[in-house]
Amino acid sequence: MADVIVEYHGVPVLVCDAAGAPITTVQDALDQLIGAAFQGAEVVAVPAGRLDDRFYDLSSGFAGDVLQKFSTYRLRLVIVGDIGRHLAASAALPDLVREANRGGDVWFVPDLDTLTDRLA
Repeated sequence: MADVIVEYHGVPVLVCDAAGAPITTVQDALDQLIGAAFQGAEVVAVPAGRLDDRFYDLSSGFAGDVLQKFSTYRLRLVIVGDIGRHLAASAALPDLVREANRGGDVWFVPDLDTLTDRLA
């Protein structure tokens, strides 16, 4: 399956293919995800496994840089999938996930059904 824009409850969402190229740099995020802004998406749903492990290590700064790009382009980011091993390995990541999920710009969800429910 290729990346595709679908509409959930009137919100255009770029659903990224799990088999797509890994996101290992900020430039990868710009090239592969932020381009969605020019296709009409308001939300980008990226499988958790496509993000390099450094994204989940908050001390690397990678997540902050990516999240800043999404904010700059006024796109919402949703990380879809199991990040349990990353949560277990980090003291800071669970706090980020909890705070992000309270807001409306970045969410961590287990699956697309949960994303659909949140957009309802």
